[in-house]
Amino acid sequence: MKTLVLGASGATGKLLVQQLLEGGQQVVAIVRNISSFPKTLSQHSNLELIQGSILQLSDIELSGYVESCSAVVSCLGHNMNFKGIYGQPRNLVTEATRRVCAAIEQNSAEYPVKFILMSSSGVGNRDLKETVSLAQMAVIGLLRLLLPPHLDNERAADFLRAEVGQINAQIEWLVLRPDTLIDSPAVSQYQLHPSPIRSAIFNPGQTSRQNVANAILHLLKDETKWQQWRGQFPVIYNSEIKK
Repeated sequence: MKTLVLGASGATGKLLVQQLLEGGQQVVAIVRNISSFPKTLSQHSNLELIQGSILQLSDIELSGYVESCSAVVSCLGHNMNFKGIYGQPRNLVTEATRRVCAAIEQNSAEYPVKFILMSSSGVGNRDLKETVSLAQMAVIGLLRLLLPPHLDNERAADFLRAEVGQINAQIEWLVLRPDTLIDSPAVSQYQLHPSPIRSAIFNPGQTSRQNVANAILHLLKDETKWQQWRGQFPVIYNSEIKK
């Protein structure tokens, strides 16, 4: 399997590339700055490292990168500083998701391409009646107004849910929703749930980036696990976190 990773130089993206390579996968990684990517990974024989911005690549270039891949994972996100939150591009995740899906559909692959979007537990699944308190609904409403990255993540997830849809001959997808991301030296036990089991605002849990990367690896490698979760918004928590 060959996987295209977007946001490969980010904190989670680098771990995902590492785990994919260690798992025997081939990886195409798009990064804005190759110098920010670990040299120990950049020299791996199964890695094709591409310097560029996903939104600045031409349609032909993007189509070529996608064509050879059976899976795409987006670990894109906004830097949590003033420029990253309020600067351009405000719709980075949404536009990247749209462009990649368009490239996949244009290529008309023999088998559906798997697309995983890394999101957050604060992004709701509108296909389910997820229990959310009035207070949390109010806070989420404020986040949509005050924090463009949150709205961007919602729109990207809704694009997959509503526009790509559950029945698409070219694309199978899922939106993986970690809770508060933390760093950890190794993979630990974790659990996936169809919906949040705690409030992302008032009682957040934790999810290590290592566990997010590991969950993505196994979702891509294990067809039974993929069929269990495709078309859904699984929430991932570290197992040691209790409700």
